[in-house]
Amino acid sequence: MAYRETGDSNFLNTAIKLSDKFLDRLPEDGIPFWDFDDPKIPNAPKDASAAAVAACGLMELSGLVQDEKLKSKYFNGGKALVENLSSSAYLSNAKNDALLLHSTGNHPKNKEMDVPIIYADYYYMEALLRLKKLENI
Repeated sequence: MAYRETGDSNFLNTAIKLSDKFLDRLPEDGIPFWDFDDPKIPNAPKDASAAAVAACGLMELSGLVQDEKLKSKYFNGGKALVENLSSSAYLSNAKNDALLLHSTGNHPKNKEMDVPIIYADYYYMEALLRLKKLENI
């Protein structure tokens, strides 16, 4: 968003580096742990909210880069996050009032652990809308 609004290529380059690192460090199920460096991995909490935010960012980035290979990489990365969040492991399916389960809000203070978080739902819906628009569904 910073690059889109300013045109400053430093923002774009930073977004590319961060996105590449994020995608490289995703675990097998495609949903990030609350902290990629948690020594308790693979038993560390997951963070569906981080996946939802990243899905939005990756899809936006796919529209900002010029290189077709990068466009595809970031679009597919965002789409995969949405698909993983839409699985029975993360989608609430009316188990409660939320859309997504398994977010982490403040692990160091042991608050909002493995819970639904409203901003996870917001970014999940945003990601679904971006995906719909990009795929012309």
